[in-house]
Amino acid sequence: MIGVYGGTFDPVHFGHLRSALEIKEAVGIEQMKLIPCGQPPHRCQPLAPADMRCRMLELAIEGDSGLGVDSRELEREGPSYMVDTLASIGAEQPAQILVLIVGMDAFEGISRWHQWRELFSLAHIAVMQRPGYSAQLPAAIAALDSVAMVTECDQLTQRKSGCIYFHEVTQLEISATKIRELIRQGCNPRYLMPERVLQLIERERLYR
Repeated sequence: MIGVYGGTFDPVHFGHLRSALEIKEAVGIEQMKLIPCGQPPHRCQPLAPADMRCRMLELAIEGDSGLGVDSRELEREGPSYMVDTLASIGAEQPAQILVLIVGMDAFEGISRWHQWRELFSLAHIAVMQRPGYSAQLPAAIAALDSVAMVTECDQLTQRKSGCIYFHEVTQLEISATKIRELIRQGCNPRYLMPERVLQLIERERLYR
């Protein structure tokens, strides 16, 4: 299975990395693609340039063979729609099962995504669940006959797409917004992200 974990990563921090690792190990994903978003369709544009966000990701996962950076959304013109990204990866590796990794907030708003119903024909969806949170399907998703909620990660290997799996991950209260604000104020964000990422931010004077 291939994991697809998208985000602006502006900047990448330990919250992103820890959840990616936990989902990868729990689900049995062989390769986790971290995909920096080029033009987010539902939020403000990232502050750091695309090449810097990509480089920060590369530095953050250096030495981890199970995680990789996929820059296709940065190279594609127009809004970065996940349906296009999944279709592109699926066309390149048709024998692989794709698992889209999303947070709980993103999942609850997924019916506002571009061509959102097509996501379930292209991949499974693994939802990163907050500790103690009761998993429920939004009404729009529950109404889809082609979608199945599964409780065991092994069930994801029994069909090519269309399953939803909730997995509780360690909740690290770290946000990219807070990190950017700390840097802007001249405060030190050390221990919220990998040291190599912080060194790049300082060297390039990002977020000041």
